Amino acid sequence: MTHAQAEAAQIDVGLRKYMLGIYNYMSLGVAFTGAVSLLVAMNPAIMQAIALGPFKWVLFVGIIGMGFLAPRIMMNGSVMSAQACFWVYAALWGALLSPILYAYTGADIARAFFITAGAFAGMSLLGYTTKKDLSAIGRFLAMATIGILIALLVNMFLLQSTGFHLILSIVVVVVFAGLTAYETQQIKNMYYEGDGNEVAMRKSIFGAFLLYGAFVTMFVWILNIIGMMRGE
Repeated sequence: MTHAQAEAAQIDVGLRKYMLGIYNYMSLGVAFTGAVSLLVAMNPAIMQAIALGPFKWVLFVGIIGMGFLAPRIMMNGSVMSAQACFWVYAALWGALLSPILYAYTGADIARAFFITAGAFAGMSLLGYTTKKDLSAIGRFLAMATIGILIALLVNMFLLQSTGFHLILSIVVVVVFAGLTAYETQQIKNMYYEGDGNEVAMRKSIFGAFLLYGAFVTMFVWILNIIGMMRGE
C-alpha cells in the first residue's frame, strides 16, 4: 500500500467514525424527544395547555427560532452551548408532539416510525455515497420549506381543506427526504481529519441537529398521512 493509499484509508476510517457519532447523537435526541413526550402525557394539565391553549404556538415558534439560531451558535460557540441548543430543540419537539402522539394508536406510531426510519436511512445513504453534488437541489428544497410553512398556515387559518392538507403532508415528506440526502452530503463534506476535538465535536452536534430535524419532521407528517388515510 502506498503512502497516499494509507492516508486515504485513514481518512475513510475517521470519516466513518465521525458519521457514526453523528447518527448516535441524533438517535439519542430522538429517544429524548420520546421521553419528554411521555412525561408531558403523564401530566394532563400541561398536555391540555399545549393541545387547546396558545402554548403550542410558543413551542412552534421556539422550534422555528431554534432552527434558525442554533446552527450559528453550534458552529461559532462552545461545545456546551451547542449541546444545550440540541437538547432544548429536542425537548421542544417532545412537548409539542405529546398531544399529537396521544391522538394515535401505538400501532400507527410504530408504523410511522419504521417507515420514517427506512426512508431516512435510504436517503441518508444516498447522500453519503452519491458523487453528484446535491447543493443546487438542497438550496431549492430549503427554499421550499418556507413555502410549505406559508401554505400550512394559510390552510390552517383560511382554507381548512382536508384534501390540501393531505397533499401538503406528502410534499413535506418528499422535501425532507430530499433534505436528508443533501444534509448528509454536506455533513460528510464538513469532515476534516485535522480538526481539533472541540471543532469536531461542534460539527458532530450540528450534523446531528440537522438530521434530527429532518427525521422528526418526516415522522410527524408520515404519521399524519397514516391518520388521514384511516379517516382520523
